[in-house]
Amino acid sequence: MRKLLLLVACVATIGVASEHKASAGDPLAMTQVWAHNFAMDRPWHGAYYHQSYGQPTAVVVPPTAHMRQTYSWGVSQNLMYPIHHQFGRNASRPGAAARGSFLPTPHWPSHTDQFGYYYVRGPW
Repeated sequence: MRKLLLLVACVATIGVASEHKASAGDPLAMTQVWAHNFAMDRPWHGAYYHQSYGQPTAVVVPPTAHMRQTYSWGVSQNLMYPIHHQFGRNASRPGAAARGSFLPTPHWPSHTDQFGYYYVRGPW
């Protein structure tokens, strides 16, 4: 009786696992769709500009990179965010926007986002 119950439990587990895997879909394709929708609604840069250029600077990372980490001083706010934007081959014009529409790096920066570097995945 014990062996029968164990056999039934194994068969049920295999059936549930194979059913879940068949209905899950391709998680990479879903991630790409979500990233595309996010990138269509939001800019690739933040509110700060790089001191040398007066514009936000895109740091092009490999297309396999999907996460970025930010650091903060003081109370720990070290967080990981997904990289949604993909760098296109054609740029409409140099720069992200008109000069003067971004904030400078504060004298005492408290977060890595305040330096004006923003990660964008490469097109290759």
